[in-house]
Amino acid sequence: MIESWSAAIAPFAVATLALVLPGTVIIVAGWGVRRLALWFFAPALSLAVLAVASVLAGAVGLSWGPIPIAIVTVLIAAIAAAIRLLWVKESPTAPPLRVTLTTAAAFIVASAAIIIQLMTVFGRPENISQTFDAIVHLNTIRYTMDTANASAFHIGATSDIAFYPNAWHALVSLSGLISGASVPVAVNAANIALGAVAWPASVVALSLTTLGSRMAVGIAAAALSTGFGAFPILLFDFGVLYPNATAYAVLPAGLAAVWMLLRPVGWADALRSTCLLLVLLAGIGLAHPNAFLALYAMGAAVVLVFLLTRAIERSSRSVWITHSSAAALILLVGAGLWRFSRTGWDMSRWGAWQSTAQAFGEAVLISPRSYPVTLVTAFLLIAGLVAIARRPRQGLFALPFAVAAFMFVLVSGTPVEFLLREMVTNPWYNDSFRLAALLPVAGIPVAVFGVVFLADGSARMLRPGTQLRAAATVAAAALLFSVAAGPNVSGAIAQAQVAYRLDASAALLTADEAALIDRLGDETPPDAFIAGSPWTGTSLAYALAGRDVVELHVFGSRNEDEIYLDEHLRNIDSDPRVCDAVRRLGVSHVLDFGTQNVFNRDDAATERAGIQNVDSGEHLKLIDSQGDARLFQVVGC
Repeated sequence: MIESWSAAIAPFAVATLALVLPGTVIIVAGWGVRRLALWFFAPALSLAVLAVASVLAGAVGLSWGPIPIAIVTVLIAAIAAAIRLLWVKESPTAPPLRVTLTTAAAFIVASAAIIIQLMTVFGRPENISQTFDAIVHLNTIRYTMDTANASAFHIGATSDIAFYPNAWHALVSLSGLISGASVPVAVNAANIALGAVAWPASVVALSLTTLGSRMAVGIAAAALSTGFGAFPILLFDFGVLYPNATAYAVLPAGLAAVWMLLRPVGWADALRSTCLLLVLLAGIGLAHPNAFLALYAMGAAVVLVFLLTRAIERSSRSVWITHSSAAALILLVGAGLWRFSRTGWDMSRWGAWQSTAQAFGEAVLISPRSYPVTLVTAFLLIAGLVAIARRPRQGLFALPFAVAAFMFVLVSGTPVEFLLREMVTNPWYNDSFRLAALLPVAGIPVAVFGVVFLADGSARMLRPGTQLRAAATVAAAALLFSVAAGPNVSGAIAQAQVAYRLDASAALLTADEAALIDRLGDETPPDAFIAGSPWTGTSLAYALAGRDVVELHVFGSRNEDEIYLDEHLRNIDSDPRVCDAVRRLGVSHVLDFGTQNVFNRDDAATERAGIQNVDSGEHLKLIDSQGDARLFQVVGC
């Protein structure tokens, strides 16, 4: 399998550098090199730079590529450096070298483990997700690369949306443009970089920020980032929700920035942390708005409890007034965000998976969708909850997990008509999959705290510097990393592999259909304009072969001529109106993949019945076929 992935090396390298270099420059400029936790913010910052740079490049007419990224990176780094040089006076103490080295080593091991996990899910670098949303995402990447414009105000043209979250598309298109990789290879390579670089780095950043720069924290955070099928694997399976996965991958870094803002060292450090949070908010919001809402919900819970605790401790009238005012403002902003972000009735009818009790169990053990439980992660989660119960004042960092678990239980374990469910989880389309993926984002620090709790207890029984203690540390690290191959992850991988299987039963594009599309470059001219039913995968002729198609997405807007062809193309020899519509649209070819469609829905097949199962005739000349897939040329119109 490794040899087959050689085509992904270049785009993966580009995506990884894009996720590392801009953020590293900003961290060095604004914080120096002594703070270990800050190094792991680099991918989240880089993704924000990419998203913002692509929007600005589109606004000023600059082609998407390294130049706009470099410009935005330098501007943000200059601001960070100015704050540091002019106002920040403290000189932070670097953590012990062994902590830095073990954390870095653990991160590398975690990255390698996730690379293997995702390669196993995808199967081959050219495989595509056989899911509904893959149609628009793959075509949007081709459109972005063709136009060299990844702006959020541009890429939505493929689905008739004026503004579309663009961080994922910016990263993937950059990877493809620089490496020259095909769209599917660029997609899979960039997704692996997001899962194996951005995700574990952000998890480590959150854990180090909340629990301190300790060896146990760094190793445990990196290891546990590999141990849950709910993320990143689930969102590369269902949907497919690429923008959501991108935003969630860096969401822990956003939570870490909130925590930093609560613990500033002077006003200058507060200013610097505020700027960091604002940049990350921009990146997360441009990656996916509902991740922005998730960050608000989890971060607000932390801030509100922090304000309440401070008010109780200081117990003065002025503190109560200021803190109450701040809390009221936070709640007011939240109400506005939830009101503005509501999704339509038809799109938010996702029902519950299970009973409330079952949902609670899945949330606590981070095993949604009935994924098998990995005993190590389950034990550590329970240990973390026990430790928090024993030391409640240290459990502030666990509030995001409580929020994520509450929303997951609400959406997956209560009826559609339940009012509280509709009020809280509507911005996620009341979709259990999207909220299930939040559980590892917020829950891993609880498990890491369980590791710290157990490590502290063990340390009291083992003398420092002894061989027994060193051996115990190595054994514990190995046990932690075993979760990467645990039942929870293995079960998620087995389910996700189905979505990337290319064979005769594939939902969106069968092996025969893919082979026919692969020959379009030889059998059609570059200016070919191809009609076909997007439900059956014909619209992927644009993403995979670079040939323009009439319909880029199932739910794109259609004019009268396009609707008429969908309903009557098979009557082209007997109905003159069909030829008239063909001439006005400029259609040169027709792809017919039968009635098999991505959802196996009868209404999807009948909706465009006139452009499916067509026959050769006076105006349709069969050029090529493979299995049930056929390519026609329009003649005589």
